[in-house]
Amino acid sequence: MDYERLLAERSRRVEASGIRSIFELAKSLADPIDLSIGQPDFDVPEPIKTAAQDAIAAGRNGYTLTQGIPELRDRLLAQVRRRFPGQQREVLVTSGTSGGLFLAMLALVDPGDEVITTDPYFVAYPNHVALTGGRLVLVDTYPDFRLDPEKVAAAITARTKAVVLSTPANPTGVALDAEAARGLVEVTQRRGVIVISDEIYRDFFYEGKAVSPAQYGDNVLVIEGFGKTYGMTGWRLGWAHGPARLIQEMAKLQQFTYVCAPSMVQWAGLTALDTDMSAIREAYRRKRDLMVEGLRDCYELVVPHGAFYLFPKVPGGDATAFVTEAIRQKLLLIPGKVFSRRDTHFRLSYAAPDEVLLRGIEVLRRLADRGR
Repeated sequence: MDYERLLAERSRRVEASGIRSIFELAKSLADPIDLSIGQPDFDVPEPIKTAAQDAIAAGRNGYTLTQGIPELRDRLLAQVRRRFPGQQREVLVTSGTSGGLFLAMLALVDPGDEVITTDPYFVAYPNHVALTGGRLVLVDTYPDFRLDPEKVAAAITARTKAVVLSTPANPTGVALDAEAARGLVEVTQRRGVIVISDEIYRDFFYEGKAVSPAQYGDNVLVIEGFGKTYGMTGWRLGWAHGPARLIQEMAKLQQFTYVCAPSMVQWAGLTALDTDMSAIREAYRRKRDLMVEGLRDCYELVVPHGAFYLFPKVPGGDATAFVTEAIRQKLLLIPGKVFSRRDTHFRLSYAAPDEVLLRGIEVLRRLADRGR
């Protein structure tokens, strides 16, 4: 069978994940120092586990409404209306944040349309755009990874449908400030473009309160999720809120793709909303500070506002060669080219036990000395 002939062109546009290849490598190494994967190192809190188990035992195992169970949607909608008073935003429960992002692209982007994002970017964005037949347009944010709304304005054309970005960002941990968020909304409203704000790391913000572009206008679709906040990454529970017309189309598309988010996980989500995760957030702030203090004198790096990543610059500028040498020393990192058109930086995740972070700092300091 000639499968090369049978494969759709859209599948050829999608690249295999560089992150997943490192994940597979980690399984083959004895006692690796794994700072590669954006996976929380804490377990799901027991009350949330119990709520999922209770939902299964109670027979809540069938399909739910495509939009999500009313009990969860009502709670989420009430939260949205508190955070964004005066806006008429609607809510959709999705199968993970990735599900929400992909539904948004399917609803908005036709072949030939353009979607703007930052460089560096989250790895899924180029592939989501490719699957819709769209064209990705990059706005450079090096060296401080801060968004300049005027650069976005210069990149918008008659084919631009959306600007997608994460805040706090994966891979840099940098977040939009109020000035940039307001400027982004003003530019996109003026040009008739929607903003897709990926806020999966909103609860991992270490400098006061996180800013959302949705605070400054209603042309913003926000994608959020439970996975990172509660350690539920494999449970696939996300949600989107934004303009009613767009949410309506996303719900229609979800009906014929994901159908609904997992039923028992939606019921567990109600308990998650009542679970205090502030101690985890403070623990991750301390992990960030541990890594920054351990590396700032030997690497050029931007102190992240949130998430759980650092994106240091490689001494000598060749991230792939640097990461290859790190792997020889059992340290797993991700080269910058996975997230960027440049290969000058590397991403490390500090979502790991402290003893692993300290081992990682030791190896990274040794590699920096070698690179000088």
